[in-house]
Amino acid sequence: MRTRLLPLLIVLMAAVLLALGVPLAVSVAAAEQQRVIVDRIDDTARFAALAQFVTDTPSGSRSTAPDERLRTLHRELESYHDVYDIRAGVFYSDRSAMVNAPGDWLVPQEGAVRAAFEEALLSRRSHDPGQVWPWQRSRLVVASPVIRDGDVVAVVVTDSPTEQMRWRVLRGWALIAAGEIAAMLLAVGAALRLTGWVLRPVRILDATTHDIATGRLKSRVAVGGGPPELRRLARSFNEMADNVEDVLEQQRAFVADASHQLRNPLSALLLRIELLSLELPQGNEEIASVRTEGKRLAQVLDDLLDLALAEHAETEARLTDIGALAEERVAAWTPTAEAKGVRLVGDCPPTTAWADAISLSSALDAVIDNAVKFTPEHGTVEVGVLASGDTTTIQVTDTGPGLTDDELERVGDRFWRSGRHQNIKGSGLGLSITRALLAATGCSISYGHHEPEGLRVTVTLPRHAPASGPVRA
Repeated sequence: MRTRLLPLLIVLMAAVLLALGVPLAVSVAAAEQQRVIVDRIDDTARFAALAQFVTDTPSGSRSTAPDERLRTLHRELESYHDVYDIRAGVFYSDRSAMVNAPGDWLVPQEGAVRAAFEEALLSRRSHDPGQVWPWQRSRLVVASPVIRDGDVVAVVVTDSPTEQMRWRVLRGWALIAAGEIAAMLLAVGAALRLTGWVLRPVRILDATTHDIATGRLKSRVAVGGGPPELRRLARSFNEMADNVEDVLEQQRAFVADASHQLRNPLSALLLRIELLSLELPQGNEEIASVRTEGKRLAQVLDDLLDLALAEHAETEARLTDIGALAEERVAAWTPTAEAKGVRLVGDCPPTTAWADAISLSSALDAVIDNAVKFTPEHGTVEVGVLASGDTTTIQVTDTGPGLTDDELERVGDRFWRSGRHQNIKGSGLGLSITRALLAATGCSISYGHHEPEGLRVTVTLPRHAPASGPVRA
């Protein structure tokens, strides 16, 4: 969830910063250009004031020998051009030069200079030029009229390069970018803290749910930080977990108590059946059938009690030599297999995994017992141990009749037995007990087809320590 929420927050914050940064960058560029234009306006106004008092010859024609004011204006323009590299000139309305710097610069036939010149002839300062961006090489042209006795007698024109202005704009943008990056880093840090604060109860709730799903029913959510809604959800979850645990505890207690309480009257009933059989003719089929059903019922009660104890048992996973344990169970079941005419073999190389040795031994006993029970005479049961990656697996395969796909989906359910195996001794609880014993320590059991025939049972055990220590089933 964090990987989905965090990018969304980052994109939103980046959009906000861009929405603030782009107008700010535009404003910086506009302010810098406006400052330059104001300086040029001041310069043209000063030159226009000097040119205003440059006199012509008494006849009205332009003097060929400039007076002192004209020389002063010329020196000012030359100094201005030498220092700032800005072309400047005072031009008559016919575009001839009164004075200009450099001396070869004239009003062109077209372009920004000509447009500004024509606009100043209308007795007003030229409009501000368009915005010059750092990637453009445009120049700034400012023109002001020289007015004498209400008439425009000349125009002062300045044509400024923009390299320094564009560099200042770039520096301003660099500062804005640095500020945006710093703000983005702070925003990402704040988003990490915010998502961590919001999602921490969700992560705890997810971990606790997983613990309960894997048998750790005592796990609860610590109601600490986080938004009020999630704290309320955590409290509700804990109440639900308490109720579920109470219901399961009552169910287990009922099964255990019922199994225990029924054993005494059942034992008395079996004893009376045995006494009754002494008074009946030897080989009576009815009494034999009753005796068999009674023993089967006693086995079911024993299995129910074992199942209740397995689900209620507190186990602790330890690092266990799985190869040695499996080899030991193969050796223990070999006489039983040989008595039935079944070959039991084991390939159990040394390898370790985390499991409860007693629970795993009981689970293997049930699996091997089933394999030997359903394998016909001269068949083979193989027990193999394999370590791969993060897990160790124990595979028990047989050459019995196996199960269909539909039956594989139900195997391990309580009291379930295949319709083809109803005449074989059993209660249908053995694999249920096995699954409960394995789940208590984070292990699992699965079933599949064994080629060319038979059943394959796979017990999977973790090779790394579980997240918590003792676990309660």
